[in-house]
Amino acid sequence: MNNIEQNKIGRISEVRKNSFMIKFQGQDIPGKLKGFFYEESADKLPVVGDYVSFSYNPYGDSVIHEVKERKSFLQRPDQSKTGVMQYMVANADYVFIVTSLNEDYSYNRIARYVSVVLQGHATPVVILTKSDLCNNVGRYLREVENIADGVKVHAISALYEIGLDELEEYLQPGKTICLMGSSGAGKSTLINALCNQEIMKTSAIRESDDTGRHTTTHRQLIELENGISIIDTPGMRELGMAEAKEGIDNTFSDIVELECRCKFSNCRHDTEPGCAVKAAIESGELSMERFRLYQNLGKENTNNYAKKKEISKWAKAYKKNKFQR
Repeated sequence: MNNIEQNKIGRISEVRKNSFMIKFQGQDIPGKLKGFFYEESADKLPVVGDYVSFSYNPYGDSVIHEVKERKSFLQRPDQSKTGVMQYMVANADYVFIVTSLNEDYSYNRIARYVSVVLQGHATPVVILTKSDLCNNVGRYLREVENIADGVKVHAISALYEIGLDELEEYLQPGKTICLMGSSGAGKSTLINALCNQEIMKTSAIRESDDTGRHTTTHRQLIELENGISIIDTPGMRELGMAEAKEGIDNTFSDIVELECRCKFSNCRHDTEPGCAVKAAIESGELSMERFRLYQNLGKENTNNYAKKKEISKWAKAYKKNKFQR
């Protein structure tokens, strides 16, 4: 008797190399890919948060047949492999960009996260944690609010339950919230506070550098009883730019708008007359630091995309030659 049931729909809750966990009817079941997946490009493989159709096998690995259409998809350059992308999370509605108000705080890094999230068609929400340790919270709130038009920011202290009520608007049944940020920023503590129970293990802050140790080693999806899904991710100290032009332009839409008002369409914002960007900097409407960050992220994105495109061409040629032998 065949006990394998066809065409079930589940959600990827964990990925470790070539093994997958599928969230199905409240349980995590092991799964593997149908063979044809290994002929697909890496961005077609399942990631945490993906909805998949699969054949359910109660006695072993279930077989994943198809990745359903994604409404959001987050990716970044792989820091250890030049020109290769790392595909992180799918189908997140909100991405909580978690940064603590201590030595971890970085305007540059938050802008990078916002660009990646906007590129992936999810909604970025900046969460400034450990507000009880900061004497000038208002300054940081104003600074982050100006990173991108419409980006929401909240200052909280999960330890003392300060500001958690502001997050209620995102905690709606059926929604998926992904948490990203550096190690020690307070992601696990925030998850525990949102869930009202200790779901994630936490580590103490090191006094030497004001940061915590790694407490999350891989991406995982948690389904709560109230119908909310939370995706936790490992800490990322660095976040590179590649294939993120749309996200960068959306983050720095004020500068893109200024560029459209320059006298010359190919204005380099240097010595050209009629440059709206230079005029905005001189008047104080735009800070030089923000403009330089926009330029640097754009250059980084262009360079990394070129590397990826070249490596992709080599890979396709290699695969073609391999099958022709």
